[in-house]
Amino acid sequence: MSVSKVSSPSSDGDADLGIIVANFYRFVTIDDPATLRGELLAWCQSRGVRGTVLLAHEGLNASVAGARAAITDLLAELARDVRFAGLQARLTPAPEAPFRRLKIKLKSEIVSFGRPNLAPARRTGTHVPPSAWNALLNDPAILVLDARNAYEFRLGSFARAEGCGTRTFKEFPAFVERALDPARTPKIAMFCTGGIRCEKASAYLLARGFSEVYQLEGGVLRYLEEVPAAQSRWQGECFVFDQRVALDDSGEAGNHVPCHGCRQPLGEAELASPHYEEGVSCPYCYSTLTETRRAGFRERRRQVAMAKRRQLPHIGAVMEVN
Repeated sequence: MSVSKVSSPSSDGDADLGIIVANFYRFVTIDDPATLRGELLAWCQSRGVRGTVLLAHEGLNASVAGARAAITDLLAELARDVRFAGLQARLTPAPEAPFRRLKIKLKSEIVSFGRPNLAPARRTGTHVPPSAWNALLNDPAILVLDARNAYEFRLGSFARAEGCGTRTFKEFPAFVERALDPARTPKIAMFCTGGIRCEKASAYLLARGFSEVYQLEGGVLRYLEEVPAAQSRWQGECFVFDQRVALDDSGEAGNHVPCHGCRQPLGEAELASPHYEEGVSCPYCYSTLTETRRAGFRERRRQVAMAKRRQLPHIGAVMEVN
């Protein structure tokens, strides 16, 4: 990929107006992530694209936003690189820019899993389109597994799905070793928010001897986009890693807000707790915070409120993807 020469903005009139959020990933060998980082950084800065891009030898994972023309041109630039040919992105309109900064990070993994020998670029589970997913949910011989974390599972999931009880994705291998046996449950249908975690999780299950592993293509978000509400088997809300916090079954922002202390999604019960303090703590993190951290969060809340009164942006007011 070479992005040193910026493409000219398209001239589609109204099509160029508004903010577009683009989420995309690709597991592919990148020999020199540092070089790609420099090229992407220069390109995105020149076009006002902000958000987070993770780069590693195993691939690329991005959640970025910008003007429609800039996002269109960015995807076109990436597609000129054979490593990213055919890259599919989820594009979502946004009323305002959800990210205040651009962060392009070099990482050991584009999604943390802790098993460096896995190679999702070579072998993963069978991808199942949303239109065929309900059939798997109806098959009693298949274990339906929610590969997301416990706080995501409690907000919503598919009927009949089993959660993993994990706090982070790195705990997934330990869950498999503790709770699953390919001799008893050889067939598994799994899902996550946007599909990327299932790439690694399904590769791990196959390596552990599970004979049939299926994964929801595009994750829950694509399912909510493509499956009519009358046919949807989704129950509750879907946690997302941005300022919307969670989406309902129509894809609209739900009724949860983030805790700025631990980023857990909070509903009415948590907000009514005596351990909830706006911008500081919630029932999930109250006992883990030191007085120094509480004081820091209170100061951040004060600065955010001051910036809002002055109609100035403040990066502490935005939930960014880690």
